[in-house]
Amino acid sequence: MSELIKTKDYWFDLPPGLIAQNPLSDRSASRLLVLNKETGTIHHESFKNIANYLNPGDCLVLNNTKVIPARLIGKKAGADTPVEILLLRREANDIWEAMVKPGKKCRSGAVLHFGGGILAGTVIEVLDDGNRRIQFAYQGIFEEVLDTLGEMPLPPYITEKLADKNRYQTVYAKHEGSAAAPTAGLHFTEELLDEIQAKGVKLAYVTLHVGLGTFRPVKVENAAEHHMHSEYYEISIEAAKLINEAKVNGKRVICVGTTSLRTVESAGQGFCESSRNDGIAIKASSGDTDIFIYPGFHFKITDSLITNFHLPESTLMMLVSALAGREFIMTAYEEAIKEEYRFFSFGDAMFIV
Repeated sequence: MSELIKTKDYWFDLPPGLIAQNPLSDRSASRLLVLNKETGTIHHESFKNIANYLNPGDCLVLNNTKVIPARLIGKKAGADTPVEILLLRREANDIWEAMVKPGKKCRSGAVLHFGGGILAGTVIEVLDDGNRRIQFAYQGIFEEVLDTLGEMPLPPYITEKLADKNRYQTVYAKHEGSAAAPTAGLHFTEELLDEIQAKGVKLAYVTLHVGLGTFRPVKVENAAEHHMHSEYYEISIEAAKLINEAKVNGKRVICVGTTSLRTVESAGQGFCESSRNDGIAIKASSGDTDIFIYPGFHFKITDSLITNFHLPESTLMMLVSALAGREFIMTAYEEAIKEEYRFFSFGDAMFIV
């Protein structure tokens, strides 16, 4: 793997008007930019027609994490200044790792109140990266309290309020725990998934609870020195079986979103060729991953990727460049800007074939 990955090589100018502020009324009505690595061609398509690019026996890997209303607005005890927290990671005993803003006045021991006292949180530790560990106190069930008081944690580039919070969830969202949606999956409807399955494509559901590590800006000149925050993932026995069957039969493993890709590649990196000869490319597993994928990475599971358009100089730009090649990706982004594709979380999609 290359020792020098220049962050500036992943910069592009994006007109602000191309940042999608709202989801389309029809999830699958978005546009699809198809990149063919073999031919080096770019094709414009509608996401509704994604099944045309899938073959019987292919395995589509989807992240079924569910976004929690992780944004809370409260006040520090004895002060009137609003405090905003973003829940990132759940621990035992009602303790969460969270981002706090403003953080300077929220030192260890600070008490925060939300919803007029319905929920209270005590800062028990300030972490090296500035995040806090907060222990919460409440009556009843935490998820119900959070559903009442919390807001969906939309990215800062989305300035308009979301009318229906379910539009920041995939239709197959199941396991609660994410601070952000796996946005490539937002394009799928239940009808489209039925059409895909009817074609003989297998659906493998994995879970990765998306934290902010995926979206943290790269602030170092050499991106290889960037540190990713860890995120929790799970791969079930059934999902591993479907992925292995596709690999053994010479079919494609197509990841829906960078989070699905990071999940399967985290689980697949430790396997030797002898295991693959026995038909095992991946095993059921769970744990934390801080995998950082950039050009030079050797993919062991992923053949193709369905993804959205990503922020300049982000780790996700580097990930898609690792799969498709930086020059091809930058050319595709130029084409998308020229054709006025919609960008980021509620934007259009790309299929790297």
